[in-house]
Amino acid sequence: MNLFDVYPLYDVTPVKAMGSTVWDKDNQQYLDLYGGHGVISVGHSHPTYVAKLTAQLNAIGFYSNAVQNPLQQQLAKKLGEVSNCEDYNLFLCNSGAEANENALKVASFVTGKSRVISFENSFHGRTSASVSVTDNKKIQAAINTFNPVTILPLNDLFLVEKALEKGDVCSVIIEGIQGVGGLDEGTTDFFKGLEKLCWKYEALLILDEIQSGYGRSGAFFAFQHHQIKPDMITVAKGMGNGYPIAGVLIHESIKASYGMLGTTFGGNHLGCAAGLAVLEIIEEEGLIKNVNDVSDYFIRQAKTIDAVKKIKGKGLMIGLEFDDEVGDLRKKLIYEEHIFTGGAMNKKLLRILPPLNITTKEIDVFITALKKRV
Repeated sequence: MNLFDVYPLYDVTPVKAMGSTVWDKDNQQYLDLYGGHGVISVGHSHPTYVAKLTAQLNAIGFYSNAVQNPLQQQLAKKLGEVSNCEDYNLFLCNSGAEANENALKVASFVTGKSRVISFENSFHGRTSASVSVTDNKKIQAAINTFNPVTILPLNDLFLVEKALEKGDVCSVIIEGIQGVGGLDEGTTDFFKGLEKLCWKYEALLILDEIQSGYGRSGAFFAFQHHQIKPDMITVAKGMGNGYPIAGVLIHESIKASYGMLGTTFGGNHLGCAAGLAVLEIIEEEGLIKNVNDVSDYFIRQAKTIDAVKKIKGKGLMIGLEFDDEVGDLRKKLIYEEHIFTGGAMNKKLLRILPPLNITTKEIDVFITALKKRV
C-alpha cells in the first residue's frame, strides 16, 4: 500500500529535535522557525514535557470518557488560571478542525439557527462545517457546500450587521489573527463591534485561536489584545506541543447536556499530560514575556531589510511580506540556509511561527540568512 498523495513534500527527513533545532537523517541541523504549522509551543523535546508524558505513559495512556479522568479537570483548572478565562468550561477533543466543528454545533444548538458568518481569507479546518466556513473553494467538496455561510470582508461592521439583521445567524467565527490566510486581523473597533452585534442579534461569537492562541500573539489569546469576551474559544496546535489535543472553551452561560458533544480520543490521559506540561512550562519559564521581548527584537531587525515591504501579525506569529512570491525564497532558506519557514495563501508572505522560547541569537541567524537571500 502507498500513501494517498495529497502533500507536496520538501526533501527533508527530520529524525531528532531539541528546542528550536531539528536534525535530519544525515545529521544536518536546521533552525525551526515554523514549528510544524505553529504546533511546537514550548520547544521540541522539552525535558519537562518529555518527563511528564513518559511518566503518564508508564501509568496509563488512554481510557475512554466513560470513566473518571481527574487529569481533565486539572487541565481545565490550569488553563483557566493561566489564560485568565476561568468563567469558561472546557470540552476536550483532538484537532483544531474538530474544535471548530463542535463550537459551530454548540452555537446552532443554543440559538436554534444555522447560518454562520465568516471572513475573507479565513481558515478554520477541513472537516464538514469547519471547511464550509473557510474561504477557500479549492478545498471544499460538493458535500461541504450545503451549510449556509456568509463570508464577508474583515473590518466591515456595516456588512456584518446587514447579514445579522436577517435573524438566521447562529454564530460569527473569526480568527484572533488569520494564519493560513496571511496574518491579516481585525481592528480593536471591529472585534468590539462584533461582540456588541452578536449580543444584539442573539448570535454567538466564536474566536478561533487555534494558531494565534497559547501565548503566540504576546497575550495568552489574541482576542485579549482587544478587551472582549467571546462566547467560545477554540484551541489546538500549541496546546499539546505536538501531541494531538484540542479544545473548546465554552462560556459558563452556555449550559451542557448529556450527549450534546462527544469524542473517543479527546481528553485522554496522555493528551491531558501533554496539555498540563505545556501550561506549566509557559507559566514557569515566563514564555509570554519572552514572546514579546523576542518579537520586538525580531521586528526591529526585520525593518532593516529593504526587501521586506510589510510586517504583519503580533508576537511570534509574524508575516514578512515581499514584492515577489516567496516560494523560491523558502526553498533557498531550507536547502541552502537550513531554516524552516512557512507560507500562506498570500504567496508574497513568509510566515514565522517559532517555538515560544526562541532566543534573539537564533533570530540573528535567520536575519543574516534572509539578508543573503533577498
